[in-house]
Amino acid sequence: MEKHLTFLIESLGCKVNYYEGESIANLLEGKGFKFIDKNFDLSPDVIIINTCAVTKTSVSKDRKYISSARRKYPNAIIAVMGCYANFGYDEISSKLGADIVIGTQHRDKLVDLIEEYLSKHKKIVLKDVEKERKYENLSLQYFHEHTRAYVKIQDGCNNFCSYCLIPFVRGRSRSRAKEKIIEEINNLVKNGYNEVVLTGIDMSSYGLDNYQNYTFSDLIEDICLNCKDLYRLRISSIEESRIDEKFIELLKKYDVIANHLHIPLQSGSKKIEELMRRKYNPESFISKIKKIREVRPDIALSTDVIVGFPQEDEYDFLDTYNFAKKIKFSKIHVFPYSPREGTLAAKMSGQIPSNIKKERVNKLIELSNELGEEYDNQFKGKEYDFLFETEENGYYVGHSSNFLEVKIASDEDLRGKIKKVIYK
Repeated sequence: MEKHLTFLIESLGCKVNYYEGESIANLLEGKGFKFIDKNFDLSPDVIIINTCAVTKTSVSKDRKYISSARRKYPNAIIAVMGCYANFGYDEISSKLGADIVIGTQHRDKLVDLIEEYLSKHKKIVLKDVEKERKYENLSLQYFHEHTRAYVKIQDGCNNFCSYCLIPFVRGRSRSRAKEKIIEEINNLVKNGYNEVVLTGIDMSSYGLDNYQNYTFSDLIEDICLNCKDLYRLRISSIEESRIDEKFIELLKKYDVIANHLHIPLQSGSKKIEELMRRKYNPESFISKIKKIREVRPDIALSTDVIVGFPQEDEYDFLDTYNFAKKIKFSKIHVFPYSPREGTLAAKMSGQIPSNIKKERVNKLIELSNELGEEYDNQFKGKEYDFLFETEENGYYVGHSSNFLEVKIASDEDLRGKIKKVIYK
């Protein structure tokens, strides 16, 4: 292989994809490749695209990015991986012009595959959708673009929600060894990262595949006990059904756990929740929120909501709207339902017209803005610790434990540093 081949990497979609992309970047640099920042006008030898398939819009973005990369860099080797690549491999290879397609496994072999392509100049397509999978041991030491570090603890999903393709393209839930997680966190802390964000496809199912009565809460406790120099541990998402009494106790005991939780709701209608095959009901959700707020009264709680699910009538939508208002989420991420071929929901009767979906999306976004402002107002004029992560147009952007955001001008480079700031 040529020495010091350059590469550009683009991860589309979720935080898991971002972590995996950075892991691949670490791997390639360890093998002598040279990273190219996508903000600079340089021509890479290799382009790696990590795709998303959670919605039709996601796949459309994947296609556009792959096609654009092929046009812009006609001589580059294009390697495509990720969820879309697990079922769209023929299209990606034959129509979109990718040279290497490897789905969501075998990514540790990427250097070998690039060498093979350089030698034979023949397209490589690995169809890796399998019933049984092992956890793919990707790891990293640093990130190229962020001062906040992500650590992947789990892959796959067993939930089979009726609207979701992910279990079919990522496989069943499988957990990363806790020793590897703790080792990676401590290495990242040594390399200057003050905040670590745990991420995964269905992260709160961690440990269920090991059948040793070791849960997500047990992992959080072990991290708190064994990563003493970590300033902040953020949990990217947790399902209501996985919030147990031990997790509540950990929130009470360890300040290192960020004062923010993202708990996906998807719908506040019992009828729609059942059609979605979600594993909770409104009563259990409210009960868990009450317990969380008993130990963390000022915690920020964000959520995901899907509107326009098949058979969702106006009363169902109002149930969701009023439920979200009652919970007082600090942020609601709103998504119109997107039919995914191969899922139960795509075959359901009562598909909702796009104009009604749009109306409901707008109403929930308005509610999210109102609730967010209400939550923020209680903290204004008070001083909090902010961890600064990025710089935008001369201003440094930082977040508090409960995800308040500030932007301040400074002659000092604040990235990665913690400062007390009055929230305005």
